[in-house]
Amino acid sequence: MTDPERPPAAAWLNLAVATVGFTLTFWAWDLIAPLAGSFDETLHMTDFAQSVLVAVPVLVGSLGRVPVGALTDRFGARLMFPLVSALTIVPVLLIIPAKGSYPTLVAVGFLLGLGGTTFAIGVPLVNSWFPAGRRGAALGVFGMGMGGVALSGYLTPRIYKHGHDLPFLILAIALAVFAVLAYALLRDRPDRPIPSAPLTARLARAGRLRVTWELSALYAIGFGGIVAFGVYLPTYLKTWYHLGATEAGTKAAGFALVTVVLRPIGGWLADRVHPAVVTAWALGAVALLAIVQAFDPRLTPGATVVLLLMAGGLGAASGAVFALVARVTPVSQVGSVTGIVGAMGGLGGFLPPLVMGAVYSAQHSYSIGFMLLSDVALAGCVYAYGRMRDITSTSAGTSADVEASAGTGHRLGRARPAQGPARPR
Repeated sequence: MTDPERPPAAAWLNLAVATVGFTLTFWAWDLIAPLAGSFDETLHMTDFAQSVLVAVPVLVGSLGRVPVGALTDRFGARLMFPLVSALTIVPVLLIIPAKGSYPTLVAVGFLLGLGGTTFAIGVPLVNSWFPAGRRGAALGVFGMGMGGVALSGYLTPRIYKHGHDLPFLILAIALAVFAVLAYALLRDRPDRPIPSAPLTARLARAGRLRVTWELSALYAIGFGGIVAFGVYLPTYLKTWYHLGATEAGTKAAGFALVTVVLRPIGGWLADRVHPAVVTAWALGAVALLAIVQAFDPRLTPGATVVLLLMAGGLGAASGAVFALVARVTPVSQVGSVTGIVGAMGGLGGFLPPLVMGAVYSAQHSYSIGFMLLSDVALAGCVYAYGRMRDITSTSAGTSADVEASAGTGHRLGRARPAQGPARPR
């Protein structure tokens, strides 16, 4: 007799392949930010123009998760993952001729946002293969693909020193190899529910669930904070602490690495405590740390410790929020809900760089930006603890919506996770 809580071997293979793909496409998504300072030597950008340049891929990648997640529900990750990875090669290579022109580079950054959509492909894939009691940790492991931002921050400037076209060529080759391997190795779960409703109808149904927007708000704080720091931290460190491009990129990579490590820990804790409680504690810590950073401590050791601890809080919050997504979302709607929640999370990372750039241009200080982060994180902490601990499917949306999207009349209780499809024998 098999253990229903034990994932099949195929689950681990799919998780590993998806995590590698997520890492590479996230590297592509964040490819411009570590080199913005180098591009500025020829483009002579203002602080706000540089903020726009690094924020555009975030915006497109965020909004693109909505249709990509819904398409994954319909066509499966085996098709979508290699397809999106292969298409991302195009803007990666276009950076080579575009890097001498600001308008062209912004346009290429728009296309580069495609790399940020793979999050909405991997989540429904991993969710379908792992039983309810293991999903938080599994999704946390998949979320470690955010380490692509750390790889980009650390490796891209160093490779760029050896040849201004080299990082783009290397990443394009890596994406091409992955696209082939992904098509050969990835497998959608044989009994996964395939929705027959049109794309717009499925997105509208997901949008009618109250929990979709509650989770979106929390993820916009947690993951949005990670993305915002990922794209803007090098600029902040160079501007305020007068670091060189390579040193700033290295420290930003350390920040990203901490978020990568803490994300699966947040998911693991959410499987054992409650996702809302983990989210509340993590965001509460971020709120306090942002206040400390607003007072501009010295880089060593003060700001370094504060920023790394803040990275841990944001990483744990992100992992816990998606453990909650897996708990309350019908299996057939995971892609659509993930697309919306992921889009809002990415949009949460789009605005802060613009705000920080505008505030610094006007005030020559970043303190206001960190105080705003503290306010938003504290609001998320209070809402997660006060409202989300008692979440149920009926409070998330109407029972008719849940039943229609899941195809069954099953309901979720307070601490009862959503039931996945039966494990193949």
